[in-house]
Amino acid sequence: MSVLDGPRIERRQVIVRGSACWGTMTGDMLHLDDGRSVDPRDLVHLPPLAVPPSKIIAVHLSYASRGIESRDNPKPTETPTYFTKPITSLNGHEGELVKPDGVAYLNYEGEFAVVIGKLARNVTPDEAWDHIAGFAPALDMGAQDFRDTDQGSMLRVKGMDGFCPIGPGIVSGIDPRNETLRAYRNGLLVQEARIGEEMIWGPDYMIADIARYITLLPGDILLTGTPQHSRSLDPGDTIEVEISNIGRLRNRVVAGPKPRAEGIGHPPMDTPEVRRVALGFDERVRPDLVANYREAAIRNGE
Repeated sequence: MSVLDGPRIERRQVIVRGSACWGTMTGDMLHLDDGRSVDPRDLVHLPPLAVPPSKIIAVHLSYASRGIESRDNPKPTETPTYFTKPITSLNGHEGELVKPDGVAYLNYEGEFAVVIGKLARNVTPDEAWDHIAGFAPALDMGAQDFRDTDQGSMLRVKGMDGFCPIGPGIVSGIDPRNETLRAYRNGLLVQEARIGEEMIWGPDYMIADIARYITLLPGDILLTGTPQHSRSLDPGDTIEVEISNIGRLRNRVVAGPKPRAEGIGHPPMDTPEVRRVALGFDERVRPDLVANYREAAIRNGE
């Protein structure tokens, strides 16, 4: 049965008295598989993955508004291009996002994640839906200060510990192409897109593309890209990603120390290319989002 078929089902993984437990949401309550009912607002959430992923794959540019904002072209590449994030970047709902001392530009990118449920290799786009376990809100966080290193691999930009929050649950029975993505900084709307109207390539296309040569295993995550207006966050900021009918993920930025191994490796950089991506250069598409971001900054005392 396809992930799009059937009623909406949301599954969450939480910590209850020190133990990891799975449950299904009914209204505002989480009904655990062992029969107990708990209020999820009081619990620590784990990434909603039944098995640990072997890999996290992310697409570079898949929304027309982001293409206009960053490349002045609604379709900067003819086909999707990808990068990977280490599994140590995983984080959960309400998890902390650590901004290390010396990093100036920690950018949010609100996205929806695809979780693979069945091995996928050499599949067509139509078949890809049968290999998906479900969808979840996600953040593809990036320390843009490292864009000038790693030969474009995004390893340190996007791969730092905790830079892939996902959750609070995994949802089936909903087609994300019919939904709206929104991100909120300190409660104010800073990203918004009708997914089906703005996405250049859907998750079915991306899975079929990747699976031509790379086996996708159960638990693997595909991050499907972000719309325009990715901007930098500061300690004390709260960032939320909401996918209508799927869920709302919330994380808070905290300050972290510099690494102990000072003077080792490529340092964070503040260059024109870093600022171009981190701060954006095109406010023509949605100036209201720019205004909201600035108001959120003022509320946070910046």
